[in-house]
Amino acid sequence: MISRQGIFRVVAPAFALSLLAYYASAQAKEDLTVKAVIDVSHAELTTAPPAANWLSYNGDYTGRRFSSLNQITPANVNQLRAQWVFHARESDSLEVTPVVVNGIMFVTAANDAYALDAQTGRVIWHTSRPITEGLIDDASQHHNRGVSVWGSRVYMNTDNAHLLCLDARSGHVLWDVAYADWSKNYGATSAPLVVKGKIIVGTSGGDDGVRGFIAAYDAITGKLAWRFWTIPGPGEFGSESWPGDSYLLGGGTTWMPGTYDPDLNTLYWGTSNPSPDFSGETRPGDDLYTSSLVALDPDTGKLKWYFQFTPHDLYDYDATETAVLVDAEYKGKPRKLILEANRNGFVYVLDRVTGEFLSATRFVEKLNWAKGIDGKGRPILDENSAKPTPQGSLVCPGFAGATNWFAPSYNPETRSLYFMALEACSVYSSGEQKFKEGETYYATGVRRSPGEHGQKILLAYDLDTATFRWRYPQTGARGAAGTMTTASGLVFFGDNAETFEAVDAKTGKPLWHFNTGQFLHASPMSYAVYGKQYVAMAAGGDVFSFALPE
Repeated sequence: MISRQGIFRVVAPAFALSLLAYYASAQAKEDLTVKAVIDVSHAELTTAPPAANWLSYNGDYTGRRFSSLNQITPANVNQLRAQWVFHARESDSLEVTPVVVNGIMFVTAANDAYALDAQTGRVIWHTSRPITEGLIDDASQHHNRGVSVWGSRVYMNTDNAHLLCLDARSGHVLWDVAYADWSKNYGATSAPLVVKGKIIVGTSGGDDGVRGFIAAYDAITGKLAWRFWTIPGPGEFGSESWPGDSYLLGGGTTWMPGTYDPDLNTLYWGTSNPSPDFSGETRPGDDLYTSSLVALDPDTGKLKWYFQFTPHDLYDYDATETAVLVDAEYKGKPRKLILEANRNGFVYVLDRVTGEFLSATRFVEKLNWAKGIDGKGRPILDENSAKPTPQGSLVCPGFAGATNWFAPSYNPETRSLYFMALEACSVYSSGEQKFKEGETYYATGVRRSPGEHGQKILLAYDLDTATFRWRYPQTGARGAAGTMTTASGLVFFGDNAETFEAVDAKTGKPLWHFNTGQFLHASPMSYAVYGKQYVAMAAGGDVFSFALPE
């Protein structure tokens, strides 16, 4: 084989120069892929919408999952082809959203982290630690939804609520902080969120008798900066719902990443249900701050405001669904808004400066726990409203909720929120249960309603009319896949037939699908390398990346 130098001795000088340019270009690409500069700044994290890089779980701080990339369009999306598939070891139900920085993709599976070449799926490095034995409930499934990146460091949670700081170039562990005691029923399933040099984390365990919190750690040292308890202690505002030491068991965990407004310097984070789930005798009143959205100062962790979607929740209606930040004219007035499709069956619009309730729109037919939402945002209940009983009571939406943690998306061009809804009910039973470490704390449980066959529906909620632009029914109810939308007018999502799909954002018309052969429990994202747009999605134990043919 002739060496590169040898070529230049035997070919014409002009041709040699062109070869030199080719090899320089190819070598530059190789070096960029293998040794990409990872140095993510606060300015980059505040850029919205995302383009070539997808820097966090939701792409940017707004939670909109709106990509500005427009190479893939409604006209050519039917030409999408799989470019590569990466298989994560010992996992068959990934919930990760990949993060991409300068051509490097970071994904997680249980307690494993991988850096991949985003063009080819080739593994650059892999960091692993054993899964934790003895965890309960959600944590025992060892789900991990991804990483955050700041500077040249990558951050991830482990199943037993450790926060790891990794070197982005090698995957080496720089520090490891245990931020909750897993032996006390805590765990973690979320991706962390980076805000102004702090790593914000939460825990799972809201059904298991823990005291929920949001915590911030210094990104360089791993030192605790602040902690906000979602269950107030004795003497604090809201503590009347938690007599005695019940506040220590109150739930309200924070098991999905929040969103952030840099201009308002406000962090928005959803909380889970109170505990015990289905019996409210030990927790009278509204049970602050469970099933709520809390707005915090990210510098101090101090509460700015809160909004509770389901006071005195008896249904496991976590409010951990993404709070989507939208700047738009609303009823003739420019406003800073939050849109949230909540597990309780209503889409809410709030003012994100003050937390003021603006509207709520019912989005499922099967709903009997409330008659509606009043002018202040509280549910309207009566003696006929369904609730758990010792004998069992039919409650709609059911245990899985009218929607859940899988990601919504918002397209500012269509002014529509896209999310997956579920029409289903469950039979809820209540009873007494004493708390015990190492056991769940539901008091008591749910079962499927006889003859119940749930139905998933992809919805497009129109912000201007508070109605639904279109509805795209799915086959069955299995799966937990979210959505992503693009500037070219597409919505990508995982359906319930093991298929990754794209539809027209304006009409809901199906345009493309790819059968993964596995159930999807994650949400898609998009990125670009050397000007080429890709769309990626986890399915089963694999990550798929798609692009248009050359």
